[in-house]
Amino acid sequence: MQIEVAEQKILLLKDKLTAEEAKEKAWAKKVSAFDAISKVASFLSKPKDDDFEVTYSEHRYEPFWHVAAKARYVYTRSAIYQVPVAKKEVRTVTIHETKYDVADGQIKLPVIEHCLQEEKEENLTNGVSGKIDAGLKQYLEMTPYEVAGELKDEVAADSILVPPQARVSAIMRDALAKMIKGIQADTILEEQVEVTHVDLYYRPVYAYKFLWKSKQKEAILEVDGLTGECTAGSRIFKEYFGKVLERDFLFDVGADAVGMFVPGGSIAVKAAKKMMDARKN
Repeated sequence: MQIEVAEQKILLLKDKLTAEEAKEKAWAKKVSAFDAISKVASFLSKPKDDDFEVTYSEHRYEPFWHVAAKARYVYTRSAIYQVPVAKKEVRTVTIHETKYDVADGQIKLPVIEHCLQEEKEENLTNGVSGKIDAGLKQYLEMTPYEVAGELKDEVAADSILVPPQARVSAIMRDALAKMIKGIQADTILEEQVEVTHVDLYYRPVYAYKFLWKSKQKEAILEVDGLTGECTAGSRIFKEYFGKVLERDFLFDVGADAVGMFVPGGSIAVKAAKKMMDARKN
C-alpha cells in the first residue's frame, strides 16, 4: 500500500478591512452583541449611542485546518453472475465452447471483475473549537499567503496569534479512516492513499468588548477581517498577546502520535497502514 502526504503548509489570510472600517461596522452593530437584552430594549426604545462604551478591542488571527485526502484502488476479483435464459425450454447454454446447465431459468456464469474504487474526503476544522465547519470553505479561494518563515514575522506586532487547540493528528486519523476500505479482491493492482492537503490557515478577526452602561452588561462583537460580517463573540484572546508560535509546535501531533512521523518531516500514517493490513488479513 502506498501512502503519500502533502507538505504541511501555513497559509495566512490578510485583512481586507482596515481597523477603522472594522470599528465602524462593530459600532453600528453593537446592540446585536447583547442578544436577548437587545431585542427587548429595541422593542421598548432605541438605545442611545452614549449608553455604550468599548472597553477592550483586539485584532487576532484565528486558525483552522484544511485536510483533504483521496484514495484509489484498482483490483480484480472472481464472481458468479446469475444470467437468466431467454426461453423456458432452454436446458443448456454454450459460451466460448463452455457449456452451462440451466437451473431455475438461469445459468451461473463465472467471471473476473475488473474494479476501480475511488474515495475523497475534505475536512475543514475550526482550530479553536475543534468542530467541523463547512462555512470555512469560503476562505480557501481568498488568495492566502504561504508563510515560509516564522508566522510572527508576517503579522503586526499588536496582533494576536491564537494557537490551535485542535490537533492535526486527530483530524488526519479521521480523514484516513474514511479512505481505508475493506476490499474484497483476488488481486490488488493499485492501492494508493494520498493526503493532498495538510494546511493550517490563519484568518483575521477584529473583536470588541462593549459595555452597556445602563444595563451594566458586557458583550463581545466580532468583525470578520475579510468579509466584514459581524457576529456575537464568546471570548477574547488577550492571554496570547505577544506569544510566539513556533512552526514545529503548530504541526506537533503530540506524544501519543510520535509513531506517525518519519525522517523528512512528512506524516507517514503507519497506523492507517496497519489498519489496512489487518483488514486484508
